[in-house]
Amino acid sequence: MKNATINCLDSTDDLLCYWLTFGWSALSFCFVSIQFNPGLLIKCQQHSTCFMLKGQDPTISKIATAERKKRSVPSYSRERFVQTVQGVSSARPEYREARVSNPRQNEPHLDTSTFALSGDSAHNQAMVHWSGHNSSVILILTKLYDFNLGGVTESSLWRSTDYGSTYTKLNDKVGSRTVLSYLYVCPTNKQKIMVLSDPEVESAVLISSDEGASFEKHPINFNILSLLFHPAQENWILAYSHDSKLYSSMDFGRKWQLVHDNVMPGRFYWAVMGLDRESDVVHIETRIGKGRAQYVKCRAQRCTEGNRQYLFPGHVDTNSLVVQDEYVFTQVTKSGRASYFVSYMRESFKRMKLPKYCLPKDMHIISTDEKQVFAAVQEWNQNNTYSLYISDSPGVYFILSLENLRTSRGLAGNLLVDFYKVEGINGMYLANKLVDNYIKTFITYNKGQTWSLLPAPATDVAGNNLHCILPFCSLHLQLEMSENPYTSGPITSKKSVPGIIVATGNIGTQLSSANLGMFITSDAGNSWRQIFDEEYNVWFLDNGGALLAVLQAAAPIRHLWISLDEGKKWDRHSFSLAPLYVDGVLMEPESDNHIITFFGHFSHRSEWQLIKIDYKGLFSRRCMDGDYQTWYLHNKGELCVMGEKQIYMKRRPGNRCMLAQDYSRIYSSEPCPCTAYDFECDYGWERQADGNCSPAFWFNPNGAAKSCSTSQSFLNSTGYRKVLSNNCKEAGRNVYSPRRQPCHPRAPRGLQLSTSQGELSSPVGSNVTFMVSLNEGDSLRTSIQLDFGDGIKITYSNLSRADDGIKHIYRTTGIYRVTATAENSQGSDSSTLFLHITSPLERVYLSAPIVAVRGKEANLTAVVWPSHTRTLTFFWWFDNSSEPIITLEGSISHTFQSEGKSKVTVQVASGSTVMQDSKVTTVKEFFRSLLLSFSPALDEHNPDIPEWREDIGRVVRTALSQVSGIHEDQLLVSLYPGLPTTAELFILPDEQTSTEHKSGSEAALEMISNIFVTALNQGLIQFELKADIRIIVYMTQQTLAPLVDSNSLPSGSAMLMLLIVVFVGLAAFFIYKFKRKIPWVHVQTEDSHEKDPEVISTVGQNDTMSKVKLSEFPSQKELMEKELEARNIGNPFKICTVVGCEHRSH
Repeated sequence: MKNATINCLDSTDDLLCYWLTFGWSALSFCFVSIQFNPGLLIKCQQHSTCFMLKGQDPTISKIATAERKKRSVPSYSRERFVQTVQGVSSARPEYREARVSNPRQNEPHLDTSTFALSGDSAHNQAMVHWSGHNSSVILILTKLYDFNLGGVTESSLWRSTDYGSTYTKLNDKVGSRTVLSYLYVCPTNKQKIMVLSDPEVESAVLISSDEGASFEKHPINFNILSLLFHPAQENWILAYSHDSKLYSSMDFGRKWQLVHDNVMPGRFYWAVMGLDRESDVVHIETRIGKGRAQYVKCRAQRCTEGNRQYLFPGHVDTNSLVVQDEYVFTQVTKSGRASYFVSYMRESFKRMKLPKYCLPKDMHIISTDEKQVFAAVQEWNQNNTYSLYISDSPGVYFILSLENLRTSRGLAGNLLVDFYKVEGINGMYLANKLVDNYIKTFITYNKGQTWSLLPAPATDVAGNNLHCILPFCSLHLQLEMSENPYTSGPITSKKSVPGIIVATGNIGTQLSSANLGMFITSDAGNSWRQIFDEEYNVWFLDNGGALLAVLQAAAPIRHLWISLDEGKKWDRHSFSLAPLYVDGVLMEPESDNHIITFFGHFSHRSEWQLIKIDYKGLFSRRCMDGDYQTWYLHNKGELCVMGEKQIYMKRRPGNRCMLAQDYSRIYSSEPCPCTAYDFECDYGWERQADGNCSPAFWFNPNGAAKSCSTSQSFLNSTGYRKVLSNNCKEAGRNVYSPRRQPCHPRAPRGLQLSTSQGELSSPVGSNVTFMVSLNEGDSLRTSIQLDFGDGIKITYSNLSRADDGIKHIYRTTGIYRVTATAENSQGSDSSTLFLHITSPLERVYLSAPIVAVRGKEANLTAVVWPSHTRTLTFFWWFDNSSEPIITLEGSISHTFQSEGKSKVTVQVASGSTVMQDSKVTTVKEFFRSLLLSFSPALDEHNPDIPEWREDIGRVVRTALSQVSGIHEDQLLVSLYPGLPTTAELFILPDEQTSTEHKSGSEAALEMISNIFVTALNQGLIQFELKADIRIIVYMTQQTLAPLVDSNSLPSGSAMLMLLIVVFVGLAAFFIYKFKRKIPWVHVQTEDSHEKDPEVISTVGQNDTMSKVKLSEFPSQKELMEKELEARNIGNPFKICTVVGCEHRSH
């Protein structure tokens, strides 16, 4: 990209990227599929198609109201218009005034013809394309866009085969009812044309292989938003759809195949020839979540999951992937700070390094020309400005070139940087910089090593002395690149005429939008002349040998200006009989046809007018050797520029000969001896006032290179690195180039260990890449050992073998101590990080007592699926507490201080995921409980969901109340998950009973328990599950068989219950004895007041930590069975008070 302004001049075709608004004074619009946002920025590729608009500028609309009535515009051709007068000899520009006459033989003239697109006066959008190099075919697509409907309702396709003299309407060839929306031209074979139909009518592509002479229609099943042509293969196309899917075609749109979905708009790129191994490789950025994306590389027709490559470890920021020339850029934001990464020549990614305390808030890639990266960086203390940084060839180490560049935002939100590369002169740039709240224009001749103000002209356009003295007064230029190819933009230069720059600007203390004029330099910026006192669009004609100027006016015009002597004299020519609202000017660059096409309207509602101008009549012959002269490139008299003396050739001003397109511009070149300014300061060094480079305060210049070993020497920086493309020669002793020095044995120092993305957490089972670096030491003879903390270690004989990172996969969750150790004969160093390996939470279950005794400690346990080891945070909320209790363990003891119902909520946090569960515990001074079981038939109808358990518990409570006469408020029945179906009956004291009658209440509870035991053993507690199914409730006890009538159950079921009860009794005894070893069991006992201290440990190589595998973790059923068994199995009932729980048998 030539500069940071988003332009399409480097894409398939200049005319495929822009909207042009009617009238010079209007803004330009561009429908671009790339969504520009803060982050890395790339030039506009073949992702957009733009049109010029008619009558959308409000200023133009007001002017055009006087000409609402349609005019009849005749078509005429081969008319000649030229007006000449004798110029006045003076230092200021000479203008030849207009006068209509027939030119004599060999007199400079223009040949013009006009054609009106009849019947398209209502069409308010149009796109014009010149097909092929030196082709005579011009294609125009016009359409009526209804802003109320938000779509295209009419379209016309026109074609000219005689450079625009006449046009033929092609609607019958493409289908009279077909509404066309966009026109694309293959960049490698401009005879191939693709036109898209409007998807609101039909989804189809129309293909032509003969410059639009014929078309074939192919329906498609998706809506194309943008196209990207292959840079070498003319039939290969990528298409981006409205639903974020990317398709590929290898036969110029006849058949399409899905490449990938969830593709970010504008973030897809074809292979770069010579860098990617296969030419059909596609680089894609795919969205994987909010603000997160992946860099995917695959082949266009084979992009299945198995064939995809993920070259960047981990995710990247959305809208950050840039593939440009030799480089691939991306960025990753962590904790609000972005890190930028680059891959050079398709090698592994490396972090881009700016000066230590630059602390960038934002970065945009300006240019990757000449295997070097120019970047605009917004530093931590900048708000509206950016600084210019320049890299080494790999794009890793950046140094500051110029601070406080002026920036603005385009219509699409893209960053516009006032930075301009002068064409044809190596190392020459212009930039607008903020200095003491003033914007000033600076120039450099040595690729940003030194910058200076522009000298103002001595006189203005009228010949008046300006008295503008540096540094108090200077020339300031508008450096925004035009986003519209139908205009020249405020500044222009051309490679074929090195040293000539034409720009819009002003003279004074700062850049201003007032008092603008046009200025020109013929000696590469050393001196300037004013050529107009108004804004003009200026183009180079005849490979740069002539200049065309058209006034930027809101009113219609009929004249243009041409100069053949670098702007010293100007001839005014008439190009139209009637004044024309000029919408744009089109010319085929680097061609020999000498044709210009003007587009416009005679009135606001007239047809599109196409005026063909042949300017070959300005020249009398082709240039010969005697028509050229030489000039020396210099910088304020210094002939050595970018390390060499260069002599250029250019046509003698005023000679009316046509330039040969391939004539040599450089006459001779001779290298110069190197000076300090042929070198830029190396990374970590800064330019001082005396011109020398000194290390920055934060940089240690004595750090040994990684490639150093005791048997080798290494190149030690002198603080300078040669400016890329500088051709100076160091004579004798190399003062600035790196010096080779022998390596001395050194102990490793500054060992650094990190993950590739700087994260300290990773999902279980994912590939973690560890990066190890050493600031000082004998790296080739220093061994590196990495202990992953899970019992696995790896050792490298030297650090260089770990340059690409060390990958490892953790199979279980936990916190791992990862240790890197560097060791050689001189000593050792180590570095440690603690890595959290996590897995997503699926479920959380809170195990809490249904009834608890007031003032007595109760155990609460949160169980999570799948199991985690010390990687979770637990937040415990009790009743209306304003602050939670936070633990790293899933269990806690809590004392309920007041009677009543108390709600307990536990929240479990794993990264950004939070899940919770809640339970209600009834708190009493004392209570009794019985364990219940049911007829086996209930198990057959148990769906094992909470709602069902609640309903059955309510039915059982009602049955118990009806049989005993005990009020339901004194009873709680809780069913436990799993099979067989079990429950627990809680008998609560009467709320009306006072504390003084506590002993009587306990006796009453014991009596009630006896009643229930008798009723349960006699099978008196029953309920109807369905019409023909009755369920009997029993009391679970430790006897060999339930005390019920043997006829009530089949013999097989009785034996099954017998075995279950025996097993449950043994399990209960085991759990009761070893309850502290089982984290999910909570049992209220008299000796439960002690609590094991919480210990946070790290898993290391020698650590003995038991890990519960997911397959070994208890299910909900097992969990609740163990909880049930741990309560009272083997005891018909228990009495719980503040003193403890007493187990009694009957």
